[in-house]
Parts: sequence; structure tokens; C-alpha cells
Amino acid sequence: MTAEWYVLIEEDTRVTERVEGVELRLHRWTLVGTHRIDGDEAQAVAAAEDAALHYTPHVLARHARPGDEPARHALLTRDGAWVVLLRQRHRECHIRVSVARLMHAKEEKEAPPKRLKDKFRSALEGPPPPGKPWAPPGQA
Repeated sequence: MTAEWYVLIEEDTRVTERVEGVELRLHRWTLVGTHRIDGDEAQAVAAAEDAALHYTPHVLARHARPGDEPARHALLTRDGAWVVLLRQRHRECHIRVSVARLMHAKEEKEAPPKRLKDKFRSALEGPPPPGKPWAPPGQA
């Protein structure tokens, strides 16, 4: 397999929920962009820097007016990922931009559909036993 490089963009998505009269702000990282880069690692690193300096997350973009530019603080971590803090009109968010190399890809494979006879049999017998959980090679 040849080296395929990607730029990954993650956004901190925020949901506000009320539970028993208390307002909770729930945060979680969501992968919002997977961009294949034609070229080598250096080109992927340059593309990641460009994304860190110019990408506008959805939470800010949907409220922006033409010509708006958010305040941006881009931090480069030791492992090469960018953490970018953005602020615009009392809204704040952050994104993470990183470079990744595709190491494995496998297409989805579906089992053949069950025959009617097999459906009746499984309804009477119950579900099959679960498969073994993953364990490192040599440890069972």
C-alpha cells in the first residue's frame, strides 16, 4: 500500500441540556473533515497548517456575516496536531487539526440474507452466543 496522507479536522461540539433543573453543557469531539492530500507528508503538514489558520467551524460560520473573521489562536502541539481557539461575537469554540497516514482500509462485507427456515429456527432457539472479544495475539 502506498502512503496516503490525510488532514483530519475535529470540532468540539457542544450540546446544552437541562437535567433536574440544572443546565449542563456537554462537550465532545466530532470528526467533521477527512481530506485526502495528494502528495507526501510535507504537503499534508502544510495543508494542516493552512486548515488551522483558515478553517471556520460550523458553530461560528452559521452566525457569521460577510467579512467577519473570528479571533484565532493556533497552537502547535509536540505531536504535530494543531489546537485552534476561536472567538467571535461572544461565541467560543475550538478545533483540532491533525495529519494522519492511512495504515489499513477494508470494505464492508455483509453476510448473505437468512432463509425463511433459518429465521424461524433462530426465533425458536434464541440468539447465537456472542463472539469472543478481541485479545492481543498470544493471550486468550
